[in-house]
Amino acid sequence: MPPQNTQSVIVSVGDECVIFDPWGHVDDWVRILNERGLKLRAIYATHGHPDHIACAPALAQKYGVPWYLHPGDFRLVGWGNGLLEYFGLPPITLDDVRPSDLKIERTEILPGLFMDIIETPGHTPGGVAYNFPDEKVILIGDTLFQDSIGRYDLPGGDENMLFQSISNLYNLNLPSDTAVVHGHGMDTSIAWLHKNNPYFHAQVNHL
Repeated sequence: MPPQNTQSVIVSVGDECVIFDPWGHVDDWVRILNERGLKLRAIYATHGHPDHIACAPALAQKYGVPWYLHPGDFRLVGWGNGLLEYFGLPPITLDDVRPSDLKIERTEILPGLFMDIIETPGHTPGGVAYNFPDEKVILIGDTLFQDSIGRYDLPGGDENMLFQSISNLYNLNLPSDTAVVHGHGMDTSIAWLHKNNPYFHAQVNHL
């Protein structure tokens, strides 16, 4: 059902977990958490488009946990309610459960699990990537896909900022075997992007 196979991710340590980009129906998430015996501690969004935050307010309210979104994308909350309604999902607004500000720093999100938060504006003003350096995994949202880039023609999009964000990600020099989880489509790796994605450059370069 997700539009273009939105990648929602559960990360757990023991019986505690966080969810990234929760798309879909709240009841399905509740069932998944119950089946796996997981306690939800927080929700994080890579950006504020509706297919990445659809369940965030309702899950945050149900479990009494925070959900985090870069403040640059607060104004996008509710912008895509037409898409949610098309898929039979309830509309959301900042009046539901207001997101918490996302601080750009290294964060211990679960016991012993550290995450670096990297600003990646361009697809949206407040886009971010979540890097787990010890696990060699990065959740990159819609900034970059297997062999293409995210859109910059939607509200708040900026072509120059998007290419700068891609350049900044390249210049992180992440290990080549780092797994890359994209906002849509198949997972790749840094090595894959070097070989197959023509936009993954050290310089800000428009093709």
